[in-house]
Amino acid sequence: MRDDTPDPTLRVRLSRTFDEDAELYDRARPGYPPELFDDLGELAGTGPDCRVLEVGAGTGKATVPLAERGCRVTAVEPGPGMTAVARRNLARFDTVEIVTADFETWPLPEEPFDAVVSATAFHWIDPAVRMTRAADALRPGGALAVIATQHVAGGTEEFFTEVQGYYERFDPATPPGLRIPAAEDVGTSAHTDEVARSGRFGPVVYLRHERDLTYTTAEYLDLLRTYSGHRALPPRAGESLLECIGRLIDTRYGGRVTKRYLTELRVSRTSPAHR
Repeated sequence: MRDDTPDPTLRVRLSRTFDEDAELYDRARPGYPPELFDDLGELAGTGPDCRVLEVGAGTGKATVPLAERGCRVTAVEPGPGMTAVARRNLARFDTVEIVTADFETWPLPEEPFDAVVSATAFHWIDPAVRMTRAADALRPGGALAVIATQHVAGGTEEFFTEVQGYYERFDPATPPGLRIPAAEDVGTSAHTDEVARSGRFGPVVYLRHERDLTYTTAEYLDLLRTYSGHRALPPRAGESLLECIGRLIDTRYGGRVTKRYLTELRVSRTSPAHR
């Protein structure tokens, strides 16, 4: 789902699907490339003793690397199933607090944060308030760091072209002839414009990383089961879609496919005198 979805009810409903099977999400979803957190440290100062507010922490895919780098993290996640898994994954860190709450209504603490970080979750936050709430949570000169992940052209490209026919068959929301974009065609204007409209942040710095991950048939089907669009399909359509995809991978691609991910770090800082 795009982060400019006009229907807020649909956005909220889809965002809650991840909590339906938090264990599967934790097992099947990939983490983030380590170099991303090196970049985050340089651009947003997320090093030892940095006070970080993480928005949409999920099961801790980004929280663990932040804690390992010495950050003091308050992680806000609306799903109770996800927070339960996150607490288990982060039990060894006494510098992490995990809160089950909606970021839109969670009372911000008196002490501001050095950085607000949101990894593959910021687009689920209500666009009417997410920039203002992030700015209000930060100290003057604090950093908003949004991590976005997108599937781009590469890997087993023929498979991703061929599989679109199944999506058009079982998911009526699939645009006909949809193709995976090249990394260089993925624009940044929507986020840049939103930051500028807020009037609370300076220019956005963008850094990108591409990587290929290879999945067995079972691993790839589990990954698909974690996506909101798949989980929202009627059960019969969803099961038929996965069955067709699995058969395609086994019979035409030797039981393995490779997916290319574009991970983008977007960092902007509040005005030194904004609070």
